[in-house]
Amino acid sequence: MFTRKRIAVALGTLLLAVLGAAGTVGYLAFLRSPAHAAADVCAGGRPQTGGPVVVAAGASMTQGSLGRDWVGDLRAMPEFRGYAFVNAGDNGNTSADLLGRVDRDIVACAPDRVTVLIGANDLRNGVPLEEFRANLGAIIDRVKDKTSARIALLSLPPAGEDLGSGINRELRGYNAVIEETAARAEVDYVPVNEKFTDHLRGRGSRPAYDFGFTTAYLAATKHYLLGHSWDEVARENGLELYVDHLHLSDRGGAMLTHVVAQWLSSPEGAARNQR
Repeated sequence: MFTRKRIAVALGTLLLAVLGAAGTVGYLAFLRSPAHAAADVCAGGRPQTGGPVVVAAGASMTQGSLGRDWVGDLRAMPEFRGYAFVNAGDNGNTSADLLGRVDRDIVACAPDRVTVLIGANDLRNGVPLEEFRANLGAIIDRVKDKTSARIALLSLPPAGEDLGSGINRELRGYNAVIEETAARAEVDYVPVNEKFTDHLRGRGSRPAYDFGFTTAYLAATKHYLLGHSWDEVARENGLELYVDHLHLSDRGGAMLTHVVAQWLSSPEGAARNQR
């Protein structure tokens, strides 16, 4: 027969297990550093691999701990054997945040190539377009001034899969700034949004944009705790390219990997307005 003490102990043990699992999911999805993080790989300067150094700079979509790690997928491709892929993604970053760490996480690596995918959090936080423009321009100018890297500005993928949503109408202004900045600075423009949009167009009605911490945390729980693939998580949410309307499924990650791989393999200047 159960005593009150035994019941209390059992409940306490269960609570600790639940809290432990919740903490593990939170750490893996939101708190841990990405693989080959700039802070680690470039702490002593340029990585000594003997091959080209590529820095992927951005926010959570680049960090890849919540959703597909497309930077890691590039690292694993046979054609880029010998390359050093540095992950300079940081969860929650805005363009202002990236500007604040550009010297530490990009310039310090003395890179040969740099990709910049930033602005989703500027959009979500309502950062004015002129402020975004100034930050993005300052990032590119700093990298150009302090390195000889070839730079690619990546347009932002759609915010969720409902292309006609209000947030995707707002997104157009941020992507226009990205394309204009690339032209002004004479760096490459890589049309990620255009590729995703072409894929999604004509695929029927899509779920309304519904990104938030709860959606993201539940997606992470299904992946890290229940062992679901990112594609499975996406399908369970009625999505294809995103696990939570923002972060990439395996398929979404593969599309981004392919577009960036094309840029990395292209001759100098060939991707200036890659379409």
